[in-house]
Amino acid sequence: MKFRNFKMVDYVVYGRGSFNQLGEILAPHRHNNAPMVFLLDHHFQNHELRNRIPLQGNDMLIDVDVTHEPKTTYVDELANLIKEQHGTASGVIGIGGGSAMDLAKAVGIMMTNPGNAHDYQGWDLVKNAAVYKAGIPTLSGTGAEVSRTTVLTGPTRKLGMNSDFTPFNQIVLDPDLIKDAPANQRFYTGMDCFIHCVESLKGTFINEFSRSYGEKAQQLCEEVFLHKDEWNEESDEQLMMASYAGGMSIAYSQVGVAHAISYGLSYLLGTKHGIGNCIVFNHLQEFYPEGVATFHKMVEKNNIFIPEGITKGLTDEQFDTMINVSLGMVPLWENALGKDWQTIMTRDRLRKLYELF
Repeated sequence: MKFRNFKMVDYVVYGRGSFNQLGEILAPHRHNNAPMVFLLDHHFQNHELRNRIPLQGNDMLIDVDVTHEPKTTYVDELANLIKEQHGTASGVIGIGGGSAMDLAKAVGIMMTNPGNAHDYQGWDLVKNAAVYKAGIPTLSGTGAEVSRTTVLTGPTRKLGMNSDFTPFNQIVLDPDLIKDAPANQRFYTGMDCFIHCVESLKGTFINEFSRSYGEKAQQLCEEVFLHKDEWNEESDEQLMMASYAGGMSIAYSQVGVAHAISYGLSYLLGTKHGIGNCIVFNHLQEFYPEGVATFHKMVEKNNIFIPEGITKGLTDEQFDTMINVSLGMVPLWENALGKDWQTIMTRDRLRKLYELF
């Protein structure tokens, strides 16, 4: 049996105020006259965090639009902008939620790989090491800071660049940066982490490496969203570490039914990743009875609205588009349902599931 030798993040710094060390961390990775490129979530356009970014010389600070899930065309636009102005970059730093960090990973890859971003949607298609990449989360839950993929919508599918060249070289985990996140957004993103854990722990790919991280991350999510009466500083710290551990859990495992289905929703309707997973998971009692029951309790306790009826009125062609995207997520279905998953999750069954949302 051949075991997977997977790539992890090279360096991690954790702690309140650790963002202040960013300039010092980046200094050894500056090369010649090539700039550091900071991709900042556009929600921080008028925020004090913007003024704390350690810009030097010809560094670029780009406010990235994360209103919608990142598109491969947007990755190409950003990469071409950098190449046109400077030829290359010393590094790409993503500051924000999962979308900003995924953009940084993808743009870093496109600095050194020919063609367009959609050419690398899939597993192990990236051939050249990216430029230096750093991720700094301002929301916790996606696990984008530690994962070997990006979440990108391309011309024909929603699929990441899954490769050993995708993970960050450095992540900065500063709980101070997530303290002002809106409650709804914090919940949706936190539930992305919770759902990661449920899918990993109940999947056929489960092993003790993944289990140890997944159980801890799930415990932290339940502590934050189910057992606490009010949000506090400890909650930020716990959710930040839940995100990290949840991402590690799926590094040597995989997600499952909720993610496979939500990718179809995202591709067709532009549904954001976290809320899309919540919309789908809300109806997956058949596959994850205990996890969905706990999820319902957390939704009720936190007084969170989960949208309904978003697929009502779609055409057969639109349903087929979502089904095609979803069924293309082969490793996710195999983890969830086993090697015979195609006999279990037929197109008709998947159509009926999409009609629930």
